Amino acid sequence: MKAAEGKALKYGDNVDTDVIIPARYLAIQDKEELASHAMEDIDAQFREKLKAGDLVIGGRNFGCGSSREHAPQVLLTSGVGCVIAESFARIFYRNAINIGLPIIEAPEAAREIAEGDQVKVDFDLGVITDLTTGKSYQGEPFPPFLQEMIDQGGLMNYVNNHHGKI
Repeated sequence: MKAAEGKALKYGDNVDTDVIIPARYLAIQDKEELASHAMEDIDAQFREKLKAGDLVIGGRNFGCGSSREHAPQVLLTSGVGCVIAESFARIFYRNAINIGLPIIEAPEAAREIAEGDQVKVDFDLGVITDLTTGKSYQGEPFPPFLQEMIDQGGLMNYVNNHHGKI
């Protein structure tokens, strides 16, 4: 996981897990079908606007609400390259790492990056560059072992690769 680059899809504060993936779809077992409903209650065109690698920009407390792993999973399965937010709900933060969804807290970037801006994230340095405006922001990079965990698709793959199959 060295970098992500894509168009910004911007949302506000307190985007909860029920908005990321509405509870009425949680019985769906197929990841792709489940992901087809990502963000539909907050942005009915999310799946049409999103191109693989695009970035979701959130405000404060992104991923609040219930602790379902489905929320970061549908974003990852949809093709989101990274989520940048002012702050994350702690359970969403951990679930994202566990399933391999790149996330980064960067309050100034989350506030200033506009919908549609082209954005690049250097995960090693935690540097976020708004390629549309030319402005760079410093986020908090993950330590190398967490970057490796995300690169390998999350906690289970990381453990299996380093300690044998579970």
